Amino acid sequence: MSVFAGLVERLADLLQPLFGLSAAAAAIVLFTAFVRLLVHPLSRAAARGQKAKARLQPKIAELRRRHGRNPEKLQRALLDLHTEEKVSPLAGILPSLLQLPAFFVLFYLFSNTTIGGRPNELLGHELFTAPLGGRWADALGDGGPLGGAGLVYAGLFAVVVAVAAFSYRLTKRSMAENPALTGAGAGAGGRGGRGAVEPAPVPGMGTVMKVMPFLSFFTLVTVAVVPLAAALYVVTSMAWGVAERAVLHR
Repeated sequence: MSVFAGLVERLADLLQPLFGLSAAAAAIVLFTAFVRLLVHPLSRAAARGQKAKARLQPKIAELRRRHGRNPEKLQRALLDLHTEEKVSPLAGILPSLLQLPAFFVLFYLFSNTTIGGRPNELLGHELFTAPLGGRWADALGDGGPLGGAGLVYAGLFAVVVAVAAFSYRLTKRSMAENPALTGAGAGAGGRGGRGAVEPAPVPGMGTVMKVMPFLSFFTLVTVAVVPLAAALYVVTSMAWGVAERAVLHR
């Protein structure tokens, strides 16, 4: 952790002529961008995998309809389908998992008064007037929501809401383009002809897809409870991820 703390300090020193007292905050934003660049190839692969999974949904639903009463046979059939189509069932998870260590490093660095047995100098850095080691509750207790630190958090919350709203639109569009996920159009008398039965949707998937568009808004909770430095990482990564998704899923 002392090594990571030293890296953040050095990067903040380099940015200090441009950003002054907010140099450490700018360093965290650049650090986040660097992490996202590292995992970008995986994100591209995940996007391709998710598109392939979307194309497989009708086949998956049909397998569930056929083997719904035999879980073992269904599991084998699903694995065979993914293997045949060269699609990973875990597409999209790996990029998120690889970003977690960076978040926890920042959380630790800005949550402890000492690093490596020495005073944690990172806690002296601010974003405008908000300490990077502080939380929203601290801002409310020191000047209220309209105080200096409170306004910094208000700005972060506004960014999260704007990005989450854009993510909501992307998710709704993706759902409309893949009706098999929610079971839209399922039932008798579909395009397969009179009396034909379209594949049933994945059990429970309809409920999941109804909730999914709103998941980005829960980032507000994370931003409110973690140190400001970690919140900056979350907000920057979230904005990057949504922009990346808009480009990769065109």
